Amino acid sequence: MAQQARTICWDLRDAGGHATILLHDRDTKCGHPFEAVFAAQGVRVVRTPVRAPRANAFAERWVGSARRECPDWLLVTGERHLRHVLREDASHYNAARPHRSLRLQPPLGPPVRQAGSGGAVSRRERLGGLLREYEHAAA
Repeated sequence: MAQQARTICWDLRDAGGHATILLHDRDTKCGHPFEAVFAAQGVRVVRTPVRAPRANAFAERWVGSARRECPDWLLVTGERHLRHVLREDASHYNAARPHRSLRLQPPLGPPVRQAGSGGAVSRRERLGGLLREYEHAAA
């Protein structure tokens, strides 16, 4: 695991990026040598609380949804394509996808409705039709 941590740090440096915080669970695979690699790079290491199964629940839920709804249904051709797919999925997830816990509204709030919008509905396709968004058509 320490070698994987070093590789991640090298890849980030080569890409011109720099991590500031590493958040991980208390799995024994991520021991002191793993954390020491990141600490040497100036990254603050934060572990999730003990016996707090909901501490990572929101992030894990989004990761699971993102995997099930997009990359599992697409042939991703490279890193640039994967970044595009994840950007589109995150935008759809936050602005258009209905969430049961939010009374079928997206996290960023309900879409703005056009005044006097009748029964006509328009469909917007994202990622080649994998994601679909519906809204009242402008009058």
